[in-house]
Amino acid sequence: MITLIGLAAAFCTTVAFLPQVIRSWRTRSTADLSLSMFLIFTTGIALWLVYGLFMHDLPLIAANGVTLVLSGTILFFKLRHG
Repeated sequence: MITLIGLAAAFCTTVAFLPQVIRSWRTRSTADLSLSMFLIFTTGIALWLVYGLFMHDLPLIAANGVTLVLSGTILFFKLRHG
């Protein structure tokens, strides 16, 4: 039951990035996004992923693996399109 709660939380917090990724992809605009925030955030997500891997924690691994891809995509657009 605890793992299911973790997976549900992971799903919600991960899917929350999808609208921003889609908008950044379509508009090629990230002018209103903070570069320093996304650099720090993406680094934090990568560290959470490593932690989840060491702890063998499925919700942490799943959520942070997907979120790393999504935030990395936004960061890529921010670096490329400013």
